[in-house]
Amino acid sequence: MGLGGISIWQLAIVLLIVVLIFGTKRLKSIGSDLGGAIKGFKKAMDHDEDQAGSDTQKRLEGEEQDAEFPEQKKNKSRSV
Repeated sequence: MGLGGISIWQLAIVLLIVVLIFGTKRLKSIGSDLGGAIKGFKKAMDHDEDQAGSDTQKRLEGEEQDAEFPEQKKNKSRSV
C-alpha cells in the first residue's frame, strides 16, 4: 500500500499516461513555469513582510514620540 490506498504500480501507470499525453518537453516547461511562479510568490511574500515590518517600526517610533510629548499632541489636535 502506498499513499492513501494507492499502490506504487497505480502511481507508475498514472505517471506513464501523463508522460505519454503531454510529452517530456511540455512537462519540463510546465515544471519550470510552476517553479518560477512559486519563486516569485515567495519573493513577493518576503517583500511584503519586509515592508509591513518597516511600516510597523515607523508606527511604533511615532507612538513613542507621542508618548514622550503628550502636550504637543493635544495642542496639534486643537489647532486643526
